[in-house]
Amino acid sequence: MDVSPNPRRLLALATTRMPFGKYKGRLLVDLPEPYVVWYHREGYPAGDMGGLLRELYEIKANGLEPLLEPFRAK
Repeated sequence: MDVSPNPRRLLALATTRMPFGKYKGRLLVDLPEPYVVWYHREGYPAGDMGGLLRELYEIKANGLEPLLEPFRAK
């Protein structure tokens, strides 16, 4: 099983904006951790956005935010 981070997914997390909700328009990487935890507890949306939020939860929950820094817009 490959557990290395997928650079395309990391780039998506650093450049995709939240399309709905309280933080609409904010980059996923900049979502507050309690908001991401709420999705983990209550359920993720369907589709790719749900997958991205699920991956973001794992990154934030495990203190791996530095993985996203190289992908942030300069």
